[in-house]
Amino acid sequence: MKRSEPKLIGDILKEFFERPYVARQVAEGKLPQYWREIVGEHVASLTTEFKFTRGILYIGIASGVIRQEIFFRRDELMMRLNERAKFHIINSIIVR
Repeated sequence: MKRSEPKLIGDILKEFFERPYVARQVAEGKLPQYWREIVGEHVASLTTEFKFTRGILYIGIASGVIRQEIFFRRDELMMRLNERAKFHIINSIIVR
């Protein structure tokens, strides 16, 4: 079969990863990385649970003081994580 316009593999992959569904799935997979970038290394090291299901992010924190701080700032964290992901993927954060 002969093509009139050959495409490079890199261009095909770029188009694939720019599709909204695929880009959203990639952003969901990068949530742990975004969490670490936003809260910092110390809080990330105290994070014992990180689970994302149906728009809800479940966070477990080993320190009671940090857990309380995360609880009170969860709306800001949700906003920053969604901004970083470039999609509104997190609807709620539950801190345990």
